[in-house]
Amino acid sequence: MAALPWAHAGEAAVLVVVSERSASYLEAAAALAAELERAGLPRADVALMTSSEFSAAGTVAPRLLVAVGTGAANLLASKDSRIPLIATLLPASSFEQIVLATGRKPSATFSAVFLNQPFSRQLDLIRLALPDARRVGVLWGPDSLTQAPALQVATQARGLQLVAGVVGPGEPAYPALQKVLEDADLLLAVANPQLYNSASIQNILLSSYRSKVPFIGFSPSYVQAGAVFAVYSTPAMVGRQTAVMARSILQGRGLPALPQYPQDFNVSVNDQVARSLGLKLDAGLLNERLRQMERSQ
Repeated sequence: MAALPWAHAGEAAVLVVVSERSASYLEAAAALAAELERAGLPRADVALMTSSEFSAAGTVAPRLLVAVGTGAANLLASKDSRIPLIATLLPASSFEQIVLATGRKPSATFSAVFLNQPFSRQLDLIRLALPDARRVGVLWGPDSLTQAPALQVATQARGLQLVAGVVGPGEPAYPALQKVLEDADLLLAVANPQLYNSASIQNILLSSYRSKVPFIGFSPSYVQAGAVFAVYSTPAMVGRQTAVMARSILQGRGLPALPQYPQDFNVSVNDQVARSLGLKLDAGLLNERLRQMERSQ
């Protein structure tokens, strides 16, 4: 992916700025460029830079800026607002914080494609995989608490009950986790770096497993680590969707009125953990049934 023939930043119509040269950011950027090329934009019109390279580059004036990841989005959103900007591959909560910090609101020249899934999709998958579950457990932290009203509405619309625990800044997660596990039929992970990180995830997975409460992740790596299942979108999926949004600018139209959640997705199941909890789950079948549900809505 890093070997793609990116254009010089000063000559590009589309400048893609990645937070860093990580595999996921480069995968999204490469998929974006390939989709734009497939739609007729020469690859020579797309340039790639890191956030640090952009900061040191001086003046650039592409027709469109694309920020890949939260770091790049923070940087570009504080710059020249006359150049249209799409933030992509970042959580909805991070975009909300950028909006608050910069005062920029979603518009025809400022929008986003989120990394995380809509709550509607996650809850529909839960109903398919765990039809007897009624109480959805969730832990909120400082970076995710703003999403609580949306999850509350989505659970009520599906006849489900939300069992929530709140972890304040600097507080340990364990007390709130234990209370949620006592009252919930499952634990739904909502991305929050304070709560869900490499140092904490094994303890959370072990606690939920010992309580026989299925842990529902938000990425394939969490499923590999021990989450029962997850619905997620790959960086390439998000990159291709971002390209569709980018074409609106390049063709003289504005960006969508609202930021978008991923449209394409995959479902992954940890068969071993599912069996140990007495669950029979088929990832392919769940994926297809979830797609059918969305097509019928």
